[in-house]
Amino acid sequence: MSLYPSLEDMKVDQMGRAQAQMMSEAMRASQAAQALPASAPPPHSPYDPPPYPLHPTHPEQPKGELEILYPALDEYMGLEFTQDIIAANMPEYLPVAQRPPGTVAMPASVMPSGVVAPLSGMSAGLHRAQVTNAIREVTVCKDGEGKVGMRVKAINKGIFVCLVKKHSPAALAGLRFGDQVLQVQGVTVAGYTMEKVHDLLRKSPHNGIQLAVRDRPFERSVTLHKDSTGHIGFQFKDGEVTALVKDSSAARNGLLTDHHLLEVNGQNVVGLKDKDVSALISECGQVVTVTVMPGFVYKHMMKHMATALVKFMDHSIPDL
Repeated sequence: MSLYPSLEDMKVDQMGRAQAQMMSEAMRASQAAQALPASAPPPHSPYDPPPYPLHPTHPEQPKGELEILYPALDEYMGLEFTQDIIAANMPEYLPVAQRPPGTVAMPASVMPSGVVAPLSGMSAGLHRAQVTNAIREVTVCKDGEGKVGMRVKAINKGIFVCLVKKHSPAALAGLRFGDQVLQVQGVTVAGYTMEKVHDLLRKSPHNGIQLAVRDRPFERSVTLHKDSTGHIGFQFKDGEVTALVKDSSAARNGLLTDHHLLEVNGQNVVGLKDKDVSALISECGQVVTVTVMPGFVYKHMMKHMATALVKFMDHSIPDL
């Protein structure tokens, strides 16, 4: 069973599969007709090939004529233009490979995670925004002030990252808003308070602080496609999704209201003004992947956090 990042990707993949199946049936019917005896009347098939070529090609010119007309095609002003030279220096001038008849042109669509994405597969934002919920080991250090550059919040006996300061060791190590910290220096922190975890970090050595982190368990990413007017179909206020447009990409792909926007194409937008988030979405390409979290979880994580601290949130674009 195939998995897709968006409903649009699923529809395009299904159309491609149906086209490939129809072409395959047409090829089989044509081969079966050719295998019949000459005296037998050919069976009628709805997939009979048309009386014109499906993949016309230019007739190949005899090599001798080209050599007579252009005796030095492989050289120009003392430069050699062999296939190897062109491939190394001007690959855009290489001849385009012809597809064999009966095949369907489809973009590279299978992502490393096995998700089939004929429309979204080339979107860097989709790859940056992938939420795996997997556990990884992170090594951080302290800056000149003896700080790691993150704050955590205790939720349901778990410890979650609620602030990653820009240009801090935590940001450079790839920690993100919503990550769950499982261990600090081999100590399991389940059930710890926020103050106890912060104290544990303060007492850790300056370099080589080992963290075990689960990737954003409360979050999910939704891949959307802009329509002809450049909209993806939802409204938000103060970062929270408030309404969906009927028959829009947001509605088709299951974006939910009362969820807070955390990332756009993998870039953190927590603490940004709505107009800045809208501008960021407008600057994105045709495919936009948003990362969201239930509103009540977000409000609990941000409770009692000073606005002055939120302004230090890391909004850099993560590396792929």
